[in-house]
Amino acid sequence: MRGSGITIRGTDNTGRLLDSLQQLGAKRINVGVFGADDSELVMIAAVHEFGTEIQVTDKMRGWFAANGYPLKKETTVIKIPERSWLRSGYDESIDAITNKVQELLPDVLENNINPDTFMDSIGLEFAGMIQKKLRNLQDPANSSMTTERKGSTNPLIDSSRLVGAIRHEVER
Repeated sequence: MRGSGITIRGTDNTGRLLDSLQQLGAKRINVGVFGADDSELVMIAAVHEFGTEIQVTDKMRGWFAANGYPLKKETTVIKIPERSWLRSGYDESIDAITNKVQELLPDVLENNINPDTFMDSIGLEFAGMIQKKLRNLQDPANSSMTTERKGSTNPLIDSSRLVGAIRHEVER
């Protein structure tokens, strides 16, 4: 970790500095899709993040056949592959976020940026990075049926509801 760039010239601001540190220590940034917003989108987000297997029912078999995609008799499970957008987005973005924290933290400690504003700006930037990851994810590809039905090869973008639901919260 590089130096913070803060010079202590006296101890008369120690109370303010400790207050800022306590405020930061009492907060946590969460990024993702939240159940209070839309439980259906949380389920969709989780299915794509971790993948799933869906048991084929007679009703599903009928729907596929009626829409021109008859399932083979031996098809008993539909597999939706894992397309990690949140975990991999975190892994790909954490260094940039760490650099942003290191860049802005001295301003918080010098009382130039309010700790709440700092946390919100970091969360907003992190959410934007996760949205970008979701928009750009291409692997594994959609099935040919899915591509044909939605008219796009992007596995995680259909109506853009999911990408639009990614946001941050600062726990206070």
